[in-house]
Amino acid sequence: MTTLTRRNLLGLTLAATASVLASPAHAQSPGFDHNHAAWTALLRKHVRLVRGGQATQAAYAGFKADRAALKVYLASLSAVTPATFGGWSRAERQAFLTNAYNAFTVELILTRYPDLKSIKDLGQLLSSPWKPKWIALLGTQVSLDDIEHAMLRKRGDYDDPRVHFAVNCASIGCPALREEAFMASRLDAQMDEQTLRFMSDRTRNRFNAQRGRLELSKIFDWYGEDFRLGHRGIASLPAFAARYADQLADTPADRERIRAASVDIAFSDYDWALNDAR
Repeated sequence: MTTLTRRNLLGLTLAATASVLASPAHAQSPGFDHNHAAWTALLRKHVRLVRGGQATQAAYAGFKADRAALKVYLASLSAVTPATFGGWSRAERQAFLTNAYNAFTVELILTRYPDLKSIKDLGQLLSSPWKPKWIALLGTQVSLDDIEHAMLRKRGDYDDPRVHFAVNCASIGCPALREEAFMASRLDAQMDEQTLRFMSDRTRNRFNAQRGRLELSKIFDWYGEDFRLGHRGIASLPAFAARYADQLADTPADRERIRAASVDIAFSDYDWALNDAR
């Protein structure tokens, strides 16, 4: 199958998915499940913890077998109206958008799985896989980028850098796809745990004693500005790293250097390979 044909098929598949999720058959039902139980059921079944819980792998073959259940959950997200969303608490809105990003990312992978090695295989010559507006959400068609950057990262709405440890881009370099849905009732604790997991993963973040420098995920390079917004009193990336000195380094002296923000920071290469549990 040619690359052009595959791209055309992907476009048709995404358009069909958007049409189904936006159809009248999925009109808003009374009461939204803020526990996101349907999403949790899928995650617990198809997400595997690795490296002591510091990372996860997604069993996309299993998600594919349960794709009908996934589509039902996606339809429940698509059915939420802007008015309903606007009446929710801040934590309910943030959990909703985070779960939406992750669930629609899984659906995007399934449009080509198993015939792909990376989410980037779904991109086109002049467009990344995060740009197409194929997702029916809050009364309009949005892209994955819209959910992450225009909604979750919109200044003044959440201003929470932990979003980068909660959303998952289906890649090995990403922080873990959490094995349960995010819920407003536990959101802070869940986001803190996601952050701790990622900062504890020495394959992505570590103090290199030989070079005397911190080596952090490329995420901190791409979104460094988000760690200067004053969340919990943190106004710089070194100040954020200082909170995790015990996870980043082994010796008391190296940990103290991190806490004192007296080390250089370098950014590691990002692994875009699919986080598939084959």
